[in-house]
Amino acid sequence: MNTMTRIAAALALTSATIAAPAAMAAPVKNIVLVHGFFADGSGWQGVADILTRDGFNVAVVQQPETSLAEDVKATNSIVNALDGDSILVGHSYGGVVITEAGNNAKVKGLVYVAAFAPDAGESLLTLVKKTPPASEGVKATADGQLYFDHALFHADFAADLPAAQANFMARAQVLPAVQTAAAPVTQAAWKTKPSWAIVSTADRTVNPDLERVMAKRAGSKITEINGSHATFIVHPAEVAKVIEQAANATGSN
Repeated sequence: MNTMTRIAAALALTSATIAAPAAMAAPVKNIVLVHGFFADGSGWQGVADILTRDGFNVAVVQQPETSLAEDVKATNSIVNALDGDSILVGHSYGGVVITEAGNNAKVKGLVYVAAFAPDAGESLLTLVKKTPPASEGVKATADGQLYFDHALFHADFAADLPAAQANFMARAQVLPAVQTAAAPVTQAAWKTKPSWAIVSTADRTVNPDLERVMAKRAGSKITEINGSHATFIVHPAEVAKVIEQAANATGSN
């Protein structure tokens, strides 16, 4: 083997070695869905069905909403139990949860759907006070829980759902503890993990301008959907498309 042949062989071996990790990277296959206030995990069914059809492994968190710490714990329990890395997806308050839980090493990306994306030291409550929503439907019970006024639920939470469906959601809503809204995030995962954000342009529960500001601050790839706060239910195909983009962009070795 002459000198030029040896050099060419060495360069080829080096190139193959460098390229090998990239070639081995595959899309993240685990998608963990986290619901927000006044709903539950069943709202993700349309999105989950599409993701499952497309070959993803989907898990839905049914966090207790008794405290942010407990909700993060519930999310991490699922992430840790899955084989391989995950994409975390949060709707509304679920965005607060994934912002904290996303610091888990097994989380490769974050998707915010009409969701809060706090910085360290911020809570859902501090963000809402800075940029209030159009609705005044969120109220507190005497024993320290939050609820969405049934009379305003359809118009302000899920205007693009049929009235009968929205009214049932209002009756079946999960009541979170007030302290979950006031709890600050300690470490914002979007500072170190790639993120995507869906802004619901007709959202009356979370101010769309706040959604945009948070998404831009996080450096998220932004998609706008003309929908209510219940966009994750009403537009499952569009939401699933963004989630799949996130999974395909954040390869897992």
